Amino acid sequence: MGKSRLFRISLVLGSVFMILFIILYWDDVGTSHFSQQTPLLQRPIPDQSPRPPSFLNDIEAFVNQFLEGTNDPTETGPQDTANQSEHTEARYIPRREWKVHLTPIAPEKRLRQERRRQHLHDLCHHSDDLVFPGKKRSFDEIPNRELDHLIVDDRHGVIYCYVPKVACSNWKRIMIVLSESLLQDGAPYREPLAVPQEMVHNSSLHFTFNKFWKRYGKFSRNLMKVKLQKYTKFLFVRDPFVRLISAYRNKFELPNEDFYRRFALLMLRHYGNHSEPPASVGDAFPAGIRPSFSEFVEYLLDPQTESDAPFNEHWRQVYRLCHPCQIKYDFVGQLETVEEDAEQLLRVLKVDNVVDFPSSNRNHTASSWREDWFSRVPLEARRKLYTLYEPDFRLFGYPRPDTLLD
Repeated sequence: MGKSRLFRISLVLGSVFMILFIILYWDDVGTSHFSQQTPLLQRPIPDQSPRPPSFLNDIEAFVNQFLEGTNDPTETGPQDTANQSEHTEARYIPRREWKVHLTPIAPEKRLRQERRRQHLHDLCHHSDDLVFPGKKRSFDEIPNRELDHLIVDDRHGVIYCYVPKVACSNWKRIMIVLSESLLQDGAPYREPLAVPQEMVHNSSLHFTFNKFWKRYGKFSRNLMKVKLQKYTKFLFVRDPFVRLISAYRNKFELPNEDFYRRFALLMLRHYGNHSEPPASVGDAFPAGIRPSFSEFVEYLLDPQTESDAPFNEHWRQVYRLCHPCQIKYDFVGQLETVEEDAEQLLRVLKVDNVVDFPSSNRNHTASSWREDWFSRVPLEARRKLYTLYEPDFRLFGYPRPDTLLD
């Protein structure tokens, strides 16, 4: 009898000990997990509203806790080793704390952002007169290959959808600095303009949504939703016609062997009356042979163009690159107000003491040039081109260019 009672007492004490051990263990795991990630002040405040317990919620919590912000040792970006000596030891430079501002952002700037976001939301979800492919689909219905422009920075909780020809080089530089994905002499770059030009568009330095499947497998789509809910999401846009002019100037008025072979040769043969154009840009440009802007527009309007392959990213519509009707962006910047918008965005992200948006004195394509460029394009082609890019005009608040179309 004494032995049986002693056994029961031991069993009870052992059970209590195991319960206390489990509680202490999980408390320690939770603490250590978050201490190994970015500082608590650097993370967006999670939604505290109660949700009914469910299996899906458990899965979301699991994915959020154990996968968010992890590093994949098999995916290390290239490092700039040009200035490194053989004996240079990698050193860690601690990140500066997020900045706390004593003065609030000007009310008119906040109001401008609110209007842009509300305008976008209303046209996506409460307007039936604007119809375009993919408008009504859900985020889950977007193919993985179409999520390649969404760059994620887990350190600061930021998602940036880059749009070519809309200051994307400078914003990619900033994302490289924030994510510390490129090292020099064993330390991350601190100045955006110090990032080598040839590395800015290196895809291995930018962790985009389309890479999630390789890293996270079956959890990838759910993890995307977690990050979209918690992170600050932004994009920058531009007058669609001016963006097309800028793309043409950059890719076809300047010698570019890749774009000449992939696109210019086709334009010259089909729309430029050149049955046998020079095979290389080095032979074509000295002879004054290059596609005109009007021929570029013909190429865009030809149904055969997209039946062969989707538009190149430099002239693909923004709604196809960034999916604004499926992703609720927190900040919509415009190139026409880029200096003010960039300053405000960096303050919203609380990283304006870490990076500055680079000033540029380059010769940007001006909106006032639009009439000159399109004067060489037939009126009917202008109207068709507007129809092709009308969703971008309307979604992002750019007025219809009546002087070009009427």
